[in-house]
Amino acid sequence: MSHSRRIGVITAAAALLLTATACSGLGRSTVGVLTFRGHDSPAELSYSNTPVTGCHKIALPKGATHVENNTLVDIILYPTLDCTKVGEANGDGIYVATTLSNVTAPVALPWRSFSVVH
Repeated sequence: MSHSRRIGVITAAAALLLTATACSGLGRSTVGVLTFRGHDSPAELSYSNTPVTGCHKIALPKGATHVENNTLVDIILYPTLDCTKVGEANGDGIYVATTLSNVTAPVALPWRSFSVVH
């Protein structure tokens, strides 16, 4: 194999690797189920195989106060509809690792949205 051909093959392989890496978040999902419940409410809401990109609203009328993360990824919960923090006292959201659950404190705001850590 000639030197210039070898360089061409290496360049093409590097370009393919870069393309695959840049698109790695596209089409991926949480693989599993996130379950949300409201405070003092029997209503339960589950999300299956949610995309890993973007902000996801929790579609419970009063938000969620309980979460079970039975997925293969970690999530961050927010008291806003757009995955932003509310004031400095509430920080950047609540981190819930895979296969764990969390419950809000009685005086805390309910969760209204979540994002996926990927």
